[in-house]
Amino acid sequence: MNKILRRSAAASLSCLLLLATLATVSCRRNPASEGIPHKDDYQQAYIYAYPMIAAYKVMYETNIDKTSARYKGPFNQVLNDVGLVTPKNTAVPAPNTDTLDSVLEADLRAEPLVFCVPEIERNRYFVVQLTDMYTFNYGYAGTRTTGNDAGCYMVAGPSWKGTTPPGIRKLFQSETQFSRLIYRTQIFSPADLPNVKKIQAGYTVQPLSAYVHQPAPPVSPLDFPQPTDDALKTAFPKYLNFLLQFCPQVAEEAAVRLQFAAIGIGPGTPFDFAKLSVSQKAELTQAVKDGYAAIQDRQNNLGRDFNGWRVASPYGNRDTFHGDFLRRAASAMYGLFGNDADEGVNPTTKSDGIGSPLDGSKHNYTLTFSTLTFSPSKVPPVSAFWSVSIYEGKSQSLVDNPINRYAVSSPMLSGLKKTEDATVTIYIQKDPPDGDKKATWLPAPNGPIYLVMRLYWPTKPAIVNDRQVPSILPVPAGTWSPPGVLIAR
Repeated sequence: MNKILRRSAAASLSCLLLLATLATVSCRRNPASEGIPHKDDYQQAYIYAYPMIAAYKVMYETNIDKTSARYKGPFNQVLNDVGLVTPKNTAVPAPNTDTLDSVLEADLRAEPLVFCVPEIERNRYFVVQLTDMYTFNYGYAGTRTTGNDAGCYMVAGPSWKGTTPPGIRKLFQSETQFSRLIYRTQIFSPADLPNVKKIQAGYTVQPLSAYVHQPAPPVSPLDFPQPTDDALKTAFPKYLNFLLQFCPQVAEEAAVRLQFAAIGIGPGTPFDFAKLSVSQKAELTQAVKDGYAAIQDRQNNLGRDFNGWRVASPYGNRDTFHGDFLRRAASAMYGLFGNDADEGVNPTTKSDGIGSPLDGSKHNYTLTFSTLTFSPSKVPPVSAFWSVSIYEGKSQSLVDNPINRYAVSSPMLSGLKKTEDATVTIYIQKDPPDGDKKATWLPAPNGPIYLVMRLYWPTKPAIVNDRQVPSILPVPAGTWSPPGVLIAR
């Protein structure tokens, strides 16, 4: 073979190898391709996507779909809950009666937002929790972190590189272009409602351009896909691909994003389950089933049990999770938008102290806190306040009762008569107890019971006068744990 033919053959062989390589790459990037297993990749992607899509469903229902029963209002406005929670509020399980809440869904694509809070009296707890599209808590303003003075703060998207203007106390920068801000303002009693509404009226927000009196930059309209029943099933890649457009890649996720690209998952990438091959459909379906089971199993093992109470606080920022996407998904399944442990811990139980199911049709119960070490308002050990709320065991809805009481909290205890042995006892039963016991009666359902203990701003571990200050922190290895619920004798 002459040199020309040899060169031609070599060139042809090189072309064939290149085409084969390109075909392999194309095949790996095409989720409909045959012969390459992708089940593990799909499962990893499902676990990664689960909390993001769950949070997106909430955003869609509360800020986009005006026909939704949960719709509150548009983006970039502080949207306030204006009434007290009652047994008629069944949309959210185990609703909180301790605070009146507000929410701000921030669209940060065009520019940052400036949010301001009014001065709030020192004995009233409030918090503003900042959560991104990954469901990471990336910042806090409020009693614990910034105090109760009036002030303005700025929240910016991942690509913003400007200068923080004068008058801004702190800049919070989100890794994603949408961010949810959740305001919780303590309410002392139904009579306190007008005071809380006045505080809520002082929660304001405006674009940075308005704050500095400059023209507003343009913002592109978006077509938000409506979450279907399959959004957290086999259609999850479609929704994840939409959301990733607003989540610029960070260094920690470079490898996993490359892994996802091989199965057709990436920012804005079209995805159609119907176009997958039979084998790919089977792989994706099984991956969703196994991924959900893995999340559920991890959720069931979050935290530890103490005296019948489940104590867990799996929430935090990116550093908290260290790339553990399964824990992040399990945290979302445990409860979306939960607070960091430093801000709040919420032990829960459906059992008494020896593990028997709580049932108001069978027993009366007591829950007793010792006050030998602390004043009543500091038991359990918190820097803000604590409460114990009761719910119907199956639906986790509030229990309708003649005194409209759904929780017993530390602010209620200041005027109560103290016992000789320095204890505070909550009486959990469907019928009113006798005498002074009514002051801490927690009306129970005539059936299964679900209890939530909310500890706002838990006391940190410390040594004072050579004695260990009890603390539920760090969860679940703190030195204080909730006492067991006991059958009344």
